[in-house]
Amino acid sequence: MKIDDQLQATALTPALRNFWQLSGTKIDLIFKHYDPVKGSPVFTVAGQYTARGWTEWTEGFNYGSGFLQFDATGEQRYADAAAKLTVDRMASHVSHTGVHDHGFNNLSTYGNWLRLQREGKLPATQVDFCELAIKASGAVQAARWSPIHGGGGYIYSFNGPHSLFVDTIRSVRILMVAHQLGHRLMGENDAPHSLLERGLQHIEATAKYSIYYGEGRDSYDVPAERGRTTHEAIFNRNDGRFRCPNSQQGFSGFTTWTRGLAWAMVGFAEELEFLKTLADADLAPLGGRAKWEALLLKGATATCDWFIANTALDGIPYWDGGAPNLHKLGDWRTRNAEIFNDHEPVDSSAAAIGVQGLLRLGRYLGESTPAGKKYWQAGLTTMRTLLSDAYLGIDPKHQGLLLHSVYHRPNGWDFIPPGQKVPCGEACMWGDYHLREAALTLQRLIEGKPHYTFFGCLKT
Repeated sequence: MKIDDQLQATALTPALRNFWQLSGTKIDLIFKHYDPVKGSPVFTVAGQYTARGWTEWTEGFNYGSGFLQFDATGEQRYADAAAKLTVDRMASHVSHTGVHDHGFNNLSTYGNWLRLQREGKLPATQVDFCELAIKASGAVQAARWSPIHGGGGYIYSFNGPHSLFVDTIRSVRILMVAHQLGHRLMGENDAPHSLLERGLQHIEATAKYSIYYGEGRDSYDVPAERGRTTHEAIFNRNDGRFRCPNSQQGFSGFTTWTRGLAWAMVGFAEELEFLKTLADADLAPLGGRAKWEALLLKGATATCDWFIANTALDGIPYWDGGAPNLHKLGDWRTRNAEIFNDHEPVDSSAAAIGVQGLLRLGRYLGESTPAGKKYWQAGLTTMRTLLSDAYLGIDPKHQGLLLHSVYHRPNGWDFIPPGQKVPCGEACMWGDYHLREAALTLQRLIEGKPHYTFFGCLKT
């Protein structure tokens, strides 16, 4: 991508204002017309949200969007609707033992609700309710555990105990918040398990097995591919040894599915922010602050650097860095992303997720430092594109907010409009939510308000 190093955050203020107006109309459409009995809305087909019976991992994004909209605009009805839907619909996600998605579903809802109460924007009448939900969710998620040969372990995906998904680095934050609320997981014979320890061990496994650093782990782990990310790491459950990289939603285990990369970008960066809130005494028994800072910074910079090097000129990636027909687009890195091409789709949702990683890493390193400025400006450059009419669902009949996203290319789940050869023109719930989250993060910084974080729901 070509980073605009002169772009100022304040220059995006008019686009943010228009964005929130459009965002509100999309939430109204879904809350009014979508029947949750059909299942959680996942992605649009011909402009209308529909369910996809895999897991209900997007329901919290739907209701959480109402909390974000209220935060950005002050329109009370969005918070009221989000709170009611959270109470009515989200309890099963708190106790769900079959998924790795607790941080997605439950921090988007209970976490945002709790944060808004802490900030005094909503009445502090449901603090205990939200805290209890987060504590239970964190423990249930931590119980979904596979040990690794030689020590450590990971929260295994819905594929089973052999499977580590890179996505879960963004979901593991539920363990961190639950730990800071004073909770722990109790196991057999009343054995206590630290949620912080399990969370950090999961992050370490992700950094070690899901990310490649150009250090020769396999034939494709070369310096030019530093930051390469595999969607799934496979382990032998008989002895806990790593076996191979794999991919469910990318092209292969040896190429970078860009949404998986994006989960890692924001996951590493926001955990760096969280680490700063922990006392040295909390980290000393787990290896010490220096260990975790180095590990998180290595992962964050590698994945963000891969994004910058392997994204179209305007900051929008194609769905997989090794997509089989990408070569037919020629030197695509030197042009803006071509939404309506005949060969491979872009994935705007990967940009909406990854942009937070760029902004958060830039802010962590310091926007005025050479390293920090690179990531901060890359984030602003990508946000400018995402907030443009080319990517927003400006058609009032379209229920989606962020267009041109991809869900599951290998399974062929994404809608291809008549006259097109690749998926385009459609939205997804995680793309809409994460663009709202990125917009709120940026807006609060522009307005001088407290930085938006996943742990903002904790007492200060």
